[in-house]
Amino acid sequence: MRYLLSLLVLAAVACRSDLIAPGGGPSTPANLTYQLEPSGDPNRPLGILLIWDDVTDANLANYRVYSRASTSDAFGLRGETTSNTFHDNGVPHLQYVVTAVDANGGESGFSNAITVDERLQLVAPAWLSSISLNGAIHLQWDDTSYASGPTRFKWYRIYSTAYNLDTGLCDTNWLLEGTTVAPEFLASALTNGVPRCFGVSAVSREGYESLWSPLHQDTPRPDARNTLVFAIDANGAQSGFRFWQDANGDGRAQTSELGLVVDGHGSSVDFWVYRDPTDSTLWLVPGFSGTSMQLYSTSAIADLTSIDFAPASGYSRSMIQAVPGYGYVFQIIEGSTLRYGALRMTHVGRDYLIFDWSFQTDIGNPELQMRAGLTTSLPTGSVVSGSR
Repeated sequence: MRYLLSLLVLAAVACRSDLIAPGGGPSTPANLTYQLEPSGDPNRPLGILLIWDDVTDANLANYRVYSRASTSDAFGLRGETTSNTFHDNGVPHLQYVVTAVDANGGESGFSNAITVDERLQLVAPAWLSSISLNGAIHLQWDDTSYASGPTRFKWYRIYSTAYNLDTGLCDTNWLLEGTTVAPEFLASALTNGVPRCFGVSAVSREGYESLWSPLHQDTPRPDARNTLVFAIDANGAQSGFRFWQDANGDGRAQTSELGLVVDGHGSSVDFWVYRDPTDSTLWLVPGFSGTSMQLYSTSAIADLTSIDFAPASGYSRSMIQAVPGYGYVFQIIEGSTLRYGALRMTHVGRDYLIFDWSFQTDIGNPELQMRAGLTTSLPTGSVVSGSR
């Protein structure tokens, strides 16, 4: 793209003889302004929209738009219009002016010249992160684009495309998810277990699009809030929990078969709840032979969304005490498939406990909630025999 001259040089350009059109015609158009159309590529906008004050002369016939690619060129006719706006498709020229033409062919002088200056681009967002949700991704980024030019800031544009977990690469077919004036965006109506890649740019009031933020990938996954499970000796029929159930016999998790509260005596439950007879504390006990678990941290977490990435190791089949506010991560290996789940304990009573849970349906993907950047490799779990 073109980089332009300083204001002093532009002032000198304004005095050039080729900026002076034959007079004697209608009134000269005034207050010519413009707005670029962002494309996703800051170096190649889709086009430019010119706007100027309407000339009110009774004998006005139309307007003529002139442009040039450099300050050393003469202005050439770009087009004509009867409106006080003009759309020029494609990468715009460097400068534009407008004249008014009356019914007798008389032409006014040139309007003020506008200059397309890429140096007016806003600062790009420096970072992009997200929170995985059920059928959606919450995106958030720094607000430096706005802070660097609050009077010129218009909005952010959010783009997305498919992401390949095996190669760690984003697809090249980017789509516009939407726009927002806030440094956050909810990408919704997404398919659980299907990774997406995201990027964000900032757009000025003139339509200049910044460079993109760092790319970031995330995968939506099912979750639920306030699930109630009893101790096995208090209500055996509702003492077990399964993150998913393979109703088809081929290892595929169905949306209608996620987060099941079941009888804790069965061997297919991911965990069941044990009550210590001495102090009535409640404990999570792995059930299915391929399920193991661990504490997410050694202290309470603020929310289920605090659990970001399932650890690659450290899982055990030992039971763990249920403590309010604590997070737990599960590794579930069945045959050759590996999946991850998580929960946060919201209440622990004498007979039952209540928790929030999430589950990643994408095989081998340890991403459960929030990510800070792209990951190009994923841990591989060992194969444990067993079936549901």
